[in-house]
Amino acid sequence: MVRAKRKTSELEPVGTTGESFQKIIRERENSVQNYSVNGKPPALLILGHGSRDTHGEEEFHELVSLVRKRSPSPLVEGGFIELSRPPISECVDRLVEDGARDISAVPLMLLAAGHAKNDIPATLVREGTNHPEVRFRYGRALGVRPELLGLMDKRISSVVPEEEKGDTAVLIVGRGSSDPDANSDLYKISRLLYEGRPYPIVETAFVSLASPKVPEALDRLRRLGARRVVVFSYFLFTGVLEERIREQSEAFADANLDLEVRYAGYFGPTEEVADLVLARHREAVSGDIRMNCDVCVHRVALPGFEEKVGATATPHYHPDEPGHDHGHGHHHH
Repeated sequence: MVRAKRKTSELEPVGTTGESFQKIIRERENSVQNYSVNGKPPALLILGHGSRDTHGEEEFHELVSLVRKRSPSPLVEGGFIELSRPPISECVDRLVEDGARDISAVPLMLLAAGHAKNDIPATLVREGTNHPEVRFRYGRALGVRPELLGLMDKRISSVVPEEEKGDTAVLIVGRGSSDPDANSDLYKISRLLYEGRPYPIVETAFVSLASPKVPEALDRLRRLGARRVVVFSYFLFTGVLEERIREQSEAFADANLDLEVRYAGYFGPTEEVADLVLARHREAVSGDIRMNCDVCVHRVALPGFEEKVGATATPHYHPDEPGHDHGHGHHHH
């Protein structure tokens, strides 16, 4: 049986308590009430991937509504790259019709991969050509954030009581990407969840495009001695892939009765996520974009990905937009 690791000491910043220090940081990063351009807050355009699952679409729009209620800008729109309506171009048209001449676009992506690095920026260039009177700013993906780590821990805690955590392994499952930088970020997230918490093991898996897959990772945990595993889908909303993770977890548990598998769900549309979107909005407006490009496949020749360095970025056309080509070699989920 796996042994619980030794609990680490909790250090607090000098001169303040840990709780008050975190409050200061949250207020500083999430406050978007005091920025504007020429006295008017820029419009906010939230860019999602899209889903074949109507519940996933509804959750996206629920989050956009949360952001709209908390945003200092009266102009907030949310659209999709593909699969769901409305497309990005339609959202931009609406914002412009409502008087927007300065638009901050935030990719609603947990980790930065092809969509956030290539497709969306190229699409915004296209929209800038269609609307030369509009200034477009681009924010970064939500990224590795303590707010998301805390929310994930909250979801896991909802199915694992405190007294069971020392004997419970965790499996964090991401979408998977052809971008090794994005995949490596999920491993970092797993390690950050492990640090300072009682879970004896935190492993990483992917549901598509990357390995290890869910059954492989669950089998590894079983072989390492785990008798209870909680699975968390590192997704903002439900959808085809999130449901697949749930189904694969249940199927593995049914086939391996010596391992108890619990499912902790996914993030969902919450105030924490809405505030993080607004923080990314503020960064885009202030010009304080701190994206790490040190190991980006579009800048660095990583083994097996050399052809991506300097490759031309092209707009990602929504199926409902003129110019859409179904031959872009992209997996639809």
